[in-house]
Amino acid sequence: MSATDPSERHDPGEFGEVRIAPSLLSADFGMLAEQVGEVEAASDWLHVDVMDGHFVPNVTIGPPVVASLRRHSRLFFDCHLMMTDPGRYLKDFAAAGADGCTVHVEIGGTDALVAQMRELGLRAGLALNPDTPFEAVQPYLSDLDLLLCMTVFPGFGGQEFIAEVMDKVAQARRVVDAGSLALDIEVDGGIDAATAPLAASAGANVFVAGSAVFGQERPWEAAEGIRSAVQEAGTKVADRSVRSDDSRLRK
Repeated sequence: MSATDPSERHDPGEFGEVRIAPSLLSADFGMLAEQVGEVEAASDWLHVDVMDGHFVPNVTIGPPVVASLRRHSRLFFDCHLMMTDPGRYLKDFAAAGADGCTVHVEIGGTDALVAQMRELGLRAGLALNPDTPFEAVQPYLSDLDLLLCMTVFPGFGGQEFIAEVMDKVAQARRVVDAGSLALDIEVDGGIDAATAPLAASAGANVFVAGSAVFGQERPWEAAEGIRSAVQEAGTKVADRSVRSDDSRLRK
């Protein structure tokens, strides 16, 4: 595969804006295109869960499925690579139509992976597991577009939200605000209309929801319900947007 021209990437929106990102892990794999189509109008991003059976004890999808879905959707594809060796596959995901990729800080080699994503025209994200300290990701924040704070241990959908992770979300928000960083803070795991406002209050602005969306009879309404819950909670996440073109260019 040859990498997609960066100019063909899909717009992620302004840094700091509220975004709802349904998680493909909880969709019906027998009708992925139809499921994505059902939530497209109510969603901002599509969260693509990639598992290698090594970093996490499960196997999901790879670049061919991303390429197939790309033909059916204009959503920003937010690919979460739960892999021991993501660098081996970044080029393939870029060519398949991924707009951003997120790798885990726990595997090491973060600087090289971020550089590789930049070279491929991908938005660069870094994830940390619930038991990984915030200090592990803090040195990289100014080089990233996205910080993903896992609110469950990765590998399987349908787990319960780990509220203690909100302390790390709040730490990240303080650093982002203090440094006026162009960085989105994403939460993934157990996110629904009850927990999304808690995460938003702590400082998150991107909300990945799997079973709370695709597990519902009318998934598009479920996605809108999560958005409404964040807004009705009185959180003003959108006010945190970093709108300076300079902040984007410096990356």
